[in-house]
Amino acid sequence: MKTLISLTLLVVMAASTVNAACPYPKAPGMIPDGNTAKIEEMITAQRAVKAFDAEISAYQTCLEYEFTTTMTAEINLTPEQRAERRKIVDQKMNAAVDDSQAAADRLNAQIRVYKEKNKKT
Repeated sequence: MKTLISLTLLVVMAASTVNAACPYPKAPGMIPDGNTAKIEEMITAQRAVKAFDAEISAYQTCLEYEFTTTMTAEINLTPEQRAERRKIVDQKMNAAVDDSQAAADRLNAQIRVYKEKNKKT
């Protein structure tokens, strides 16, 4: 039982140290409604989504750097512990990509609406 508690504590500590210095970027605010938005609002939203995507990339770079640094410094980790830490980092990276893609998808849907509403006949 003590071994299980120790192992659980180790995993929790590993999870918390893997991204301690890598703050998660704030997602862009509300995406304007393509039916009512002005072009300036759409451009501002597009810039915010692009900035968020760049911040997500920086976040992922930070996670990878921190993971590599931690793995180099902690030479006594078992292969299972290393694999668990890799899994945590990969899950965080994948979730970040999903968030970035979701923001881009929301924007693109509204851009299509905007273009349809404002197309020249």
